[in-house]
Amino acid sequence: MKKYYILIILFLTGLVVSAINPHDYFTWILEVFPAMIGFIVLLITFKRFRFTYLTYCFILIHCSILFVGGHYTYAMVPLFDWIKDIFHQSRNNYDKLGHFAQGFIPAMIIREIYIRQNIIQKKTWVPFLTVVVCMSISMCYEFLEWFVSVASGSSGDSFLGTQGDVWDTQSDMLFATIGAIYMVLFFSKLQDKKIREFQHNQNS
Repeated sequence: MKKYYILIILFLTGLVVSAINPHDYFTWILEVFPAMIGFIVLLITFKRFRFTYLTYCFILIHCSILFVGGHYTYAMVPLFDWIKDIFHQSRNNYDKLGHFAQGFIPAMIIREIYIRQNIIQKKTWVPFLTVVVCMSISMCYEFLEWFVSVASGSSGDSFLGTQGDVWDTQSDMLFATIGAIYMVLFFSKLQDKKIREFQHNQNS
């Protein structure tokens, strides 16, 4: 259990650090809110359904990406400003990393639930349905961004983070889809191994 406590400590530390003098607290709350909700849900369901440690580690990585984006806003993360200048990019692309993770980590979560709960009997459908669910999550998140921006006016611009790109919404969903496909293609075997190890330890 100690290793799970370490993840909790790292999560709380990242949350607190990100809350120290952020760009603005309205944007910070909007960006880190999904991480806080996820944390509560995972705590509540921990005894009933415990994910593999691998999945929890990647969830923490996703939360860390949200914390950084919440602190600086996605359009102003210093490292990606430096990358923008070095590679002569037209915008800060930290949000694309965030949306890639928005596909990759949910794919890991969804795929593990599918496999361990035997939700899909025909296993050849697991990769496709995993990606489809991640695409749906990305689409719903874009709806949320749009709603918050419309409801809050200029206060929601940092949350929307289009940076003048008229295709930002579409590219966000594309990167989430790429993230989900990348996970399914290149991490499925590792996840299957960790699931087998987890189930063996649970049964022994």
